Amino acid sequence: MRDVCIVGGGVSGLAASIFTARAGLDTLIVSEGPGPSSSRTASGDDGGESILARNASLENYPGFPDGVDARRYLDLAREQARNAGVAFELGRVTSVELRDEDDLEAGFVLETKGGDPLSARRVIAASWSDSEYLVPLDVGRIQRGSKHFVSVDDGGRTAVDGVYAAGRIAGEPHQAIVAAGHGAKVGLAVIHDSDANFYHDWVVPEGYFTGRDRDVPPGCVEIDDDERRERDERARETILEAFAEPLEERPTMHPGVDRD
Repeated sequence: MRDVCIVGGGVSGLAASIFTARAGLDTLIVSEGPGPSSSRTASGDDGGESILARNASLENYPGFPDGVDARRYLDLAREQARNAGVAFELGRVTSVELRDEDDLEAGFVLETKGGDPLSARRVIAASWSDSEYLVPLDVGRIQRGSKHFVSVDDGGRTAVDGVYAAGRIAGEPHQAIVAAGHGAKVGLAVIHDSDANFYHDWVVPEGYFTGRDRDVPPGCVEIDDDERRERDERARETILEAFAEPLEERPTMHPGVDRD
């Protein structure tokens, strides 16, 4: 039984996972797209990767003055999620149902194509606008043309307790920065709805709280200057290594384009 299972490993799902995992919630991302190897094999589908992988360059994301290769950004986001403790499995979720309709606290069972069922106390739908797997639950699906989105509140909560939606499937604009922000917001909603002991996810200088005779709140960390320098050095090494060579991978072309 996982604390959180996230369907979709794109920008919104990754952002949500980083927050939930760092708050101590056992978090799993199930995705059809590229990701770490897993005992759960892909179902044979070659779709499902983040729509951002189709972008040639990501140029409106704060922090990259001249833009960044979209695939490199996704690689770094996945690495950050792994560092936070997020587990990844390759597969396609085909349905989500209550484990016990008389006990909402029993969580959910997620059926997967070609794999064993998964169990989770909370589910975040962070996939593209295919929400067929949510049909067994009355989450409030909204049809717009050929797409089905999910109705949510400000925290990404659906009409079913314990089920959330983040990013494009929740009707958010089709931009990476918006998807990341909404995913983070949904991740925080999941944390606050759980029994996690949490205040903020902050790393602050030594004395920020204790210098005011306050205990360090749950989720926050005070670090001294030596630790700050060590973390900064590690962060710079990671970025320098990531950008040392250009990526050989090319963007994924839209499936509607004739490649011949």
